[in-house]
Amino acid sequence: MTTDILPLLERIATALEQLSPPKPHIDNVEQANAFIWTAQKNTLIAVDEVSFVHFELLQGLEYQKALLLENTLHFAKNLSANNVMLWGARGMGKSSLIKSVHQEVNQLTENQHDPVKIIEIPRDDIHSLPTLLQLLKPLPHRFIVFSDDLSFEKEDRDYKALKSVLDGGIAGRPKNVLFYATSNRRHLMPRDMIENEVNSAINPAEAVEEKVSLSDRFGLWIGFHNCDKTLYDNIIRAYAKERKLNISDEELIAQGNEWSVTRGSRNGRVAWQFIEDLTAKLAR
Repeated sequence: MTTDILPLLERIATALEQLSPPKPHIDNVEQANAFIWTAQKNTLIAVDEVSFVHFELLQGLEYQKALLLENTLHFAKNLSANNVMLWGARGMGKSSLIKSVHQEVNQLTENQHDPVKIIEIPRDDIHSLPTLLQLLKPLPHRFIVFSDDLSFEKEDRDYKALKSVLDGGIAGRPKNVLFYATSNRRHLMPRDMIENEVNSAINPAEAVEEKVSLSDRFGLWIGFHNCDKTLYDNIIRAYAKERKLNISDEELIAQGNEWSVTRGSRNGRVAWQFIEDLTAKLAR
């Protein structure tokens, strides 16, 4: 009877293994230098062509470019480097700078070090960040984990996961991983939420400290500010020159400013959208 039941137990065990979720794994890091992390499948999706703006085309960001480039170069050369928060005005090149610096660093250190790899983690998957870091830790590469437009409406599981990863957990951050994030909010939470907590707290100072403790865990803060007309015009000129558009400077600026008026905004993103439209019209 014991002999008869063994095949049945083996079939049950096999069925249970098939029903259980697959173990997290990363086995394709050699395929590319850029990936998107998917928490649902606990794996990386390779990105063959990264959409980025060339480093020299990012206008009016000399200070921000220098800071992020230096920090990333240190990381690429196996020196100490900080997690970075890029915060501030919409459309002023926060995420573009991260991607362009990644490309620039790999070009500058070509044939000197292995390429730094970049992994984008969606905001809704931040809760899986500890899992991702544990998978990256034993790998022989250096990784920038990047989250765009990061913010929190409350202290949810994503907030707590990120807080524990940024030097707060017992394991700490793996030495081969940096975390870069962009946000329109300096402290990652709405101002009114912080103020409400302060007004209702027994100890307002402690309430403020708790709310800003997450952003404080980034070693480097880089601020981005609103775009004036002079900078906007220079951004347009740089893009038009790079694309060799056949248009006079006077007409270029006039059309560019008309475009910004119709959009109700003046920033790097609006300038890029204008150049995309202008390129198509001139080609026509």
